[in-house]
Amino acid sequence: MFYAHIVALAIMIGLLAPAAPEPGFPEAPNFKLAMLDGTIIEFNKLNGKVVVLNFWATWCGPCKAEIPGFLEVYNQYHEKGLEIVGISLDQGPAAEVKSFVNRYNINYPVGIDDGTIAELYGGIQAIPTTFVIDRTGRIVKQHVGFMSASQFETLVKDLL
Repeated sequence: MFYAHIVALAIMIGLLAPAAPEPGFPEAPNFKLAMLDGTIIEFNKLNGKVVVLNFWATWCGPCKAEIPGFLEVYNQYHEKGLEIVGISLDQGPAAEVKSFVNRYNINYPVGIDDGTIAELYGGIQAIPTTFVIDRTGRIVKQHVGFMSASQFETLVKDLL
């Protein structure tokens, strides 16, 4: 009877745990996106870097809360090959997103998606949603929800 409870608990935990791609699965889809500063980012040209795609919006509380941690980790590891690309899902004017980026002192590239990139990445059902992509262009982690600086650092540090 005791073992039955342990097995049942293990099954429930497995079912409730967030799904995450296995390491090396799958190859991240290529895209081009205009950044707020006018530059164009083409994902395939970031090959050789650890890339973090963060889908977010200006109205999202957890998105706002994780930005300081992202900035901390980005500033610490950017020179070692870390690139963060913020992909805003806001539907309002670009000026609002630009104002938000300035207010939060976001120094990594940020662009606004019309839904095309979100669809390429499986359709974003909740934000923030963050994809961590290794230097070979493979998605190694998908994280839905707030991520602390220490969680974020743990995810990227070993890939650098």
